[in-house]
Amino acid sequence: MSSGFIKTKDGVDIFYKDWGAKAAQPIVFHHGWPLSSDDWDTQMLYFLAEGYRVVAHDRRGHGRSSQADTGNDMDHYAADASAVAEHLDLRNAVHIGHSTGGGEVARYVAKFGQPQGRVAKMVLVSAVPPMMLKTASNPGGLPMSVFDGLRKALADNRAQFYLDLASGPFYGFNRPTEKLSQGVVDNWWRQGMMGGALAHYDGIKAFSETDQTPDLKAITVPTLVLQGDDDQIVPYENAAVLQAKLLKNGTLKIYKGYPHGMLTTHADVINPDLLAFVKG
Repeated sequence: MSSGFIKTKDGVDIFYKDWGAKAAQPIVFHHGWPLSSDDWDTQMLYFLAEGYRVVAHDRRGHGRSSQADTGNDMDHYAADASAVAEHLDLRNAVHIGHSTGGGEVARYVAKFGQPQGRVAKMVLVSAVPPMMLKTASNPGGLPMSVFDGLRKALADNRAQFYLDLASGPFYGFNRPTEKLSQGVVDNWWRQGMMGGALAHYDGIKAFSETDQTPDLKAITVPTLVLQGDDDQIVPYENAAVLQAKLLKNGTLKIYKGYPHGMLTTHADVINPDLLAFVKG
């Protein structure tokens, strides 16, 4: 099957794609909030052409997966990712996570993938760990008012909120030097509106309040950490910089002027860097 569904232990249907030769090394992609596996189209086609098996799934409550009203938290996200990996029996895999997907990858690798011996390497791109929320132990985080604002915007008018986010800070289209791509904005909006409002609402707590310091400290596989220094969604000093310090085997690369959605806007640079790490 090149795509299909698996059912989790708590009855949620998770959609996945599985392209390429099944004997090839798997590259597994984990998408950001509130998107779907379609956000990885460019990378999946690129790595498929390089001879890899490429796999991605829609997180619960996102894309084509069930609009679950429970389990919209990092523990379930990781367990769902593990269910896909176990169903497809993925081994020697490289797991790549963007934004919230980076949190999902870190929890998956620490709790499931590494103990099961399924993971070769890991990549965090513009990822949310160790924690986005400002607390006494995380003074560089963002105040709760930021995330309360996201929740209010979603509840008031989700469709307009998603248009504003995609056409503004997510891809850096609000910068005077950047040219807005309507197709990119429309595709972001399409993916977001496919998912469930409740899952996306609950997901804000998941990506902002989950402390993943223990996950990062537990990970020993080689890990590449990538982020742009003009990321207006996840400030890089409290994300990529801290990730590299907490990881036992991390390599950090910061891209000058790149936005949160740099996998789309700068795929011509990021994809070869990902390939070099996978091959290295």
